[in-house]
Amino acid sequence: MRIVNEFPHAVRHVENIWIPVPANGTDGAANLAARMWLPQDAEQNPVPAIIECVPYRKRDGLRFRDDEMHPYTAGHGYAVLRIDLRGTGESEGLPDDEYTVAEQDDLIAAIAWIAAQPWCSGNVGMMGISWGGFNSLQVAARQPEALKAIITVDASDDRYNDDVHYMQGVLLHDNFSWACAMYAYAVLPPDPELVGERWRQMWQGRLRHYRFPFRIWGGHQRRDAYWRQASVIEDYSAIKCAVFAVGGWEDGYSNAVPRLCQHIKGPVKGWVGPWGHTYPHNGLPGPAAGFLQEALRWWDQWLKDKDTGVTKDPKIIAWMNDSYAPDPCAMERPGRWIAENAWPSPRIATETVKFGRHTLGHAPEAVSLSVNSPQTCGLSSVEWCSYGGSDGDYPSEQRGDDGMSLCFDGLPLKDRCEIFGMPVVELAFAVDKPVARVAVRLNDVAPDGASTRVTFCVFSLNHKDDQANPQDLVPGQRYVARIPLNYIAHAFLPGHRLRVAVSTNYWPMMMPAPEAVTLTLFTEGCHLELPVRPTAAKDPAFDLAEPEKAPHAPGHVTREGSSKREARIDIATGETVLINHKDAGGYHFSDIGITSDCRVIETYRIKPNDPLSYHVEISYEQMLKGPDWEARTVSVASLTTRKDVFRIAARMDAYDNGTRIFSDQEAYDLKRDYC
Repeated sequence: MRIVNEFPHAVRHVENIWIPVPANGTDGAANLAARMWLPQDAEQNPVPAIIECVPYRKRDGLRFRDDEMHPYTAGHGYAVLRIDLRGTGESEGLPDDEYTVAEQDDLIAAIAWIAAQPWCSGNVGMMGISWGGFNSLQVAARQPEALKAIITVDASDDRYNDDVHYMQGVLLHDNFSWACAMYAYAVLPPDPELVGERWRQMWQGRLRHYRFPFRIWGGHQRRDAYWRQASVIEDYSAIKCAVFAVGGWEDGYSNAVPRLCQHIKGPVKGWVGPWGHTYPHNGLPGPAAGFLQEALRWWDQWLKDKDTGVTKDPKIIAWMNDSYAPDPCAMERPGRWIAENAWPSPRIATETVKFGRHTLGHAPEAVSLSVNSPQTCGLSSVEWCSYGGSDGDYPSEQRGDDGMSLCFDGLPLKDRCEIFGMPVVELAFAVDKPVARVAVRLNDVAPDGASTRVTFCVFSLNHKDDQANPQDLVPGQRYVARIPLNYIAHAFLPGHRLRVAVSTNYWPMMMPAPEAVTLTLFTEGCHLELPVRPTAAKDPAFDLAEPEKAPHAPGHVTREGSSKREARIDIATGETVLINHKDAGGYHFSDIGITSDCRVIETYRIKPNDPLSYHVEISYEQMLKGPDWEARTVSVASLTTRKDVFRIAARMDAYDNGTRIFSDQEAYDLKRDYC
């Protein structure tokens, strides 16, 4: 990683500016707070502006990351603004739900204000990872006049199927864990240095207003209007500006990149690396790549009207993994960069591979095979989304879960087999309960037997025909379901075998069904569809630079963090307990005099034969400390299951210089609706 200290333009940093936005239907007029970097002479020589808008606190939450990125871009002739969403960080107003129309209205107003400033040329770009990538797409679909281009990283076009909440009708454990995260983040106070004596009043307002959001996210269990709003998959044609979509195969949001490349009619480019949920210049597993340089090429083309060659780039660039050993802490992935000038690519062909008696593509036989997976199946793939670290959040050795699944194995490959696209598994099946779901994995089995997860899907069989109107399954009746696995580029090496593994549970990622289910597959109606890319395919020319960034925020570690995942099994009862320690530690930002500290513990429990033994508890402890103030919050939330309801409890306590100034708790049941 190259650290860059000198840029073509001298950079001026403004710690806080206020952007006025009008009342938005749910809250009154407010000032959004922003950090800004821009060339010293921007007032005399206006420049395009680039905005990133998230609720994660520009002052202290993402300061470390922001300082590595935004001064770099500003130094190449841009005004860059990191904006706190309404009611978060130093921004006025009250925190709201995610991706609302009101949020979009605020950002459209902010874009208009920025475009009219004397230091701005009138052209604006929008970017961000995760939340900031989502709202970049959503605001682009609203077509504000000044917005000319966006870069969306690790975000989704489909809030129901490809966000943290649900996957193909299945309630994900991340739905609850993300609710816990936002419950902790959204209510933190602003910095008194920036907002003055009203900081306590603003803090109390947030604490009283923001409720545990699982009531909303867990309450919409079907693909209804709530999820369709702000899902640009509903109308890609609404996006007219240039779109650069970036993702990673270990991230939960990679499916959006090829879909956007396929459906956006204006200028669009895709880039998918091996990474988890992180910007590519910090990408893990590696190799990392020069995202900031690629972003500059994009901005220069569409905001400065310079011919940087991006219009001649391949439509999509992707990392093709080679077969690799399962390693939850991998630092690198073997493979190479590939590219396609068109997407879908005309040279990628679908190959259909039929099931037999535990076979794949050979020895076809029409048999019925049944499985009732233990509730603990899935422990080798804890996270729906990896965050690109080295703390064990990638899938590990799959043989344990394979042993609890129906497996269909191909013969050892004689030649290299490359796939690039979305594999599909079609299952002819019957179940013995009215509510059922499956996990389907495509694995790469090495000659020594090691099993690596290549791609997967968790899928509600009740939602197979209509996600807005799921239906009971009739026990014993035969059905067909087409199950889309996540997009992937992967090369199976000679001597390796393809394996399709099908299970009825995938804990803790997938919420267990209300009753244990026996699934029966009818092999004559089952097959795998592979998007096969010719191994001799020549790639169009492209170049990726080595990663570089600006120096990070000055300061020092005040408490070492640690992250680990541990599983404990009670031999007598079979109960498995998974404990995720996600301790960020503490850091003192010396330039602003603030110390930040955060500890998180997630505890999941289940017994192998009882889906209603599912229980999760997640606790957050957060502290912010300034020269003469200290704010601390402690939140705990839990979810237990009953056949017909989810039982929720949540508690928040807040402390001002050690004195508790707020305490609140909620407890309620949410009706299960095929989840």
